[in-house]
Amino acid sequence: MKLSYISASLLLAAGAFSFFACTSGTPTAVIDGEVTIEVDPALFLKASLVEPVSTVACTLSDGTKAECYKIVSASNPSDHQMGPWCPENISDGAEAGGIWLEGGEVYDVDGAFIENMAAFYKDDTWKMYDANGDIFITKTKEDCANAANPNVGEEYKNFCVECLPSYLTDIEQTYLIPATPVQSKRTNEFARGPFGGVSVRGVAFNGIRFDAAAPTHAILGAYTLAPFDDAGGHINLHAGYHYHAATGVSTQIEQPDGHAPMIGYAMDGYAIYAHLDANGKEATDLDECGGHYDEIRGYHYHADKPGANNFINCLRGAYAKE
Repeated sequence: MKLSYISASLLLAAGAFSFFACTSGTPTAVIDGEVTIEVDPALFLKASLVEPVSTVACTLSDGTKAECYKIVSASNPSDHQMGPWCPENISDGAEAGGIWLEGGEVYDVDGAFIENMAAFYKDDTWKMYDANGDIFITKTKEDCANAANPNVGEEYKNFCVECLPSYLTDIEQTYLIPATPVQSKRTNEFARGPFGGVSVRGVAFNGIRFDAAAPTHAILGAYTLAPFDDAGGHINLHAGYHYHAATGVSTQIEQPDGHAPMIGYAMDGYAIYAHLDANGKEATDLDECGGHYDEIRGYHYHADKPGANNFINCLRGAYAKE
């Protein structure tokens, strides 16, 4: 069933595919009597992984020698279908396309959204369909690679960029997550800029990564659109399938007390929970990283709202460097 997002009557460049947090931020708060919750490797879906989760020795960002869980993902979620992304005709309904994130909101990429992009973005250059209403969509792996290039050519102007699972061959993603979270003295800020820009914020239970913000301004600047599917994901030929928003499609672990469901782990081993609780309410006491503490779950994060093109803002804990 299509998600009930804002309907519109009215790209694909994923982030870099390495993770690190290169700068220290503000001091982290010390919580008296803090309960630390260990990572539970049994929560990861075996059908989505290349091999069972294993325990390995690792060095954390603060120099601590620790044990980490090694998660090797096949970039192929077993708990939901990937796609669709681009509708084929401007008459198509929401079920034929994915979603787009703009201004903090989530929009269905249905035929009407494509038809009305010139009005939506107040730019008459947008016209992504022909006289029959058929939408211009990338059709091959080569098109996918070329349209995702930062220097995308004019030939892909006004194209809906759709990279398909069939284009991926032998892609494996390996992640190391501390088995027991270790609080850092200062927050670890995500790196920015072209030199080793951060990507991975965390990993869902299906082994798919929670990625950095999609470069939507660059995508739109080339007059392309690279929609996400209803799960908030799309495909990059190097990074594989990855998420840019937590939409509630991937596996969630409901909480008996009505707290927001758990959706995965951040790279420092602290759990990530959904944006809203069982009553549809947001947490109001989050710190700068997007986390807070309770005695049941320990310190944990809440994913940003889906339209924010974001998950969490920084890491409270140390992450695995090697």
